[in-house]
Amino acid sequence: VQLQASGGGLVQAGGSLRLSCAASGRTFSNYPVGWFRQAPGKEREFVATDTWSGSSTYYADSVKGRFTISRDNAKNTVYLRMNSLKPEDTAVYYCAARNSRYSSASVHAYEYAYWGQGTQVTVSS
Repeated sequence: VQLQASGGGLVQAGGSLRLSCAASGRTFSNYPVGWFRQAPGKEREFVATDTWSGSSTYYADSVKGRFTISRDNAKNTVYLRMNSLKPEDTAVYYCAARNSRYSSASVHAYEYAYWGQGTQVTVSS
């Protein structure tokens, strides 16, 4: 399974970006997918995830109300829409998929088996 994250870039505070995570080698259907981020000098932290059905979503408090995770199973792609970006959102963003079908959503990075390469998001003030 390979995950390809894209869509990062440089944006001014208050702007928006949409990250994409495309999977190859396996379908995203029936597997929870999460987004994490890591800023320089900081540990990787949870951002957002959904359930395997996509019916429920979970967000870190720091992004709640600004970020939205969604999926298009027909395209085998998961998205992270980021609005009202802040300088503190600057980080490398990673998408990740769990290994077990129908497993529960998780905020813990260690429960994800497959990771994309990361895409840089930089928010200027």
